[in-house]
Amino acid sequence: MDTTKYQNMDITKLDLKKYNTNLTNDELLQFLEYYRVYRGRHRNVTDEECVDYCQGDFFQGLRVYNGLHGYVALMICIFGTIANLLNIMVLTKKDMAKAPINKILKWLAVADMFIMIEYIPFATSQYIYMKPGEKDYTYAWAVYILFHMHFTQVLHTISIGLTVTLALWRYVAIRHPHGACASFLLSHCNECILFSFVISPIVCFPTLLVFKVGERMQDDQLLYYVQTDKDSNLYRVNFWIHSVIIKLLPCCVLTIISFVLVKVLCEASKRKQKLKDYNNPNKASQEQQLQKHSTRIPKCDRRTDRTTMLLVAVLILFLLTEFPQGILGLMSGIMEKCFFDVCYQVFGEMMDLLALINASIDFVLYGLMSKQFRTTFKSLFFKRRLGSIELTRVTRLTTTCV
Repeated sequence: MDTTKYQNMDITKLDLKKYNTNLTNDELLQFLEYYRVYRGRHRNVTDEECVDYCQGDFFQGLRVYNGLHGYVALMICIFGTIANLLNIMVLTKKDMAKAPINKILKWLAVADMFIMIEYIPFATSQYIYMKPGEKDYTYAWAVYILFHMHFTQVLHTISIGLTVTLALWRYVAIRHPHGACASFLLSHCNECILFSFVISPIVCFPTLLVFKVGERMQDDQLLYYVQTDKDSNLYRVNFWIHSVIIKLLPCCVLTIISFVLVKVLCEASKRKQKLKDYNNPNKASQEQQLQKHSTRIPKCDRRTDRTTMLLVAVLILFLLTEFPQGILGLMSGIMEKCFFDVCYQVFGEMMDLLALINASIDFVLYGLMSKQFRTTFKSLFFKRRLGSIELTRVTRLTTTCV
């Protein structure tokens, strides 16, 4: 249809009577204004201003992975569910449950486990059962997607809060083990855990107001989908809350605490070694002579190294998971529609993969880094008659790992 002849038409001089319509010129102008606003809000992101966004081999590789994400995520979720269940079983043992830090780790495993359990039906339906490009516009599926968004966001925020609490606890326990702050935290461990579970839904509450189930008619069929008004102020506020408060701020806090904690551990190890040398100068001189002929690292230093490695591993996993999401959210808030619709969606599956890996790998870290965790795990599943002397010796070790 050739529309060039209508481009310079003056609508106010249009005679609507010859078109057998009851519309007035003012009503037509109002309709055209509404239509212009609608088209502006729902314009296609493949317009010329967005065609140069996120092109190249890297993004093409991400799109290829997105086709395999369902199978990879399903395997990780099954492993992560079992691993976190084992974490809970070990950390609730009598000898392990006494330590406040293990209570935090236990509830962290609970939050991660429920994330895995909920993601299994979502990945199965969205990526395996449905064919590529297929959409489900039923009301039940729209409600489930809405539930999936809110449920995973709240639980993931709880997991972030517990991770920050864990870092704070470690810092206070090592930096000020006999101070008033340590005593306060020791007597209010359950309240600290409860705070993460209470504050997370409050922080995530704006998301409930931003997204809702919408409907539209297509080919005489009513379709349901999750919709949002991307031009509303509430949507922008929620985006900034999610990217800055929930993602970037905890990353910065945990990064600072972790680096300070590693430094404190190294300083504490050096002080212990100096004190040992001062109290027993003869033994110190003998050890110096032995160290000239041996490269074996002292036991205390090895334990400090294991703790440091665990902290670095937790830090790296957390940053790899949360920092990219926070940065992508921040860029989407700054660059708005083109970046969000073209680029952010491409990274969606990869961000989910990193979050799932982070939630499922803790069992491996505890097993590699904590002797107490390994001993309790063996006594629970393999060595039911483990000698009480060895178990008592291990559980009396002062450790900041688990």
